[in-house]
Amino acid sequence: VPVRGSIVHLYIAGAAFIAAKLALGLLISTAVHTQFQAMQMTVFILMPSILLSGFMFPFDGMPRAAQFIGEVLPTTHFIRLTRGIMLRDASIAEISFDLFYLIGFAFVAMTVAALRFTKRLD
Repeated sequence: VPVRGSIVHLYIAGAAFIAAKLALGLLISTAVHTQFQAMQMTVFILMPSILLSGFMFPFDGMPRAAQFIGEVLPTTHFIRLTRGIMLRDASIAEISFDLFYLIGFAFVAMTVAALRFTKRLD
């Protein structure tokens, strides 16, 4: 697939997505007690991320409830960013909402994870 847009914009979108997913992982790790629970919760979040993001099925064809859940997940916004950059050569103004959503998601998830973090010696 030829990249019609800027590679720099693609790297910025990728960095925002990685930050959002890492923050989500830290939030999960503060919410569970064992590694097995963390793996289960990750699968519980990973599958809806793939199915409800518009990657496998058209986003507009989903029921409203599924679209609402998909809008909360960072993968949906990253797929919109990559499609916009790679296929349409979208400007940064056109994709700014999804980019700011990923940055905001990373900030909120990291803040909640930091507030929930407690040092313990188990």
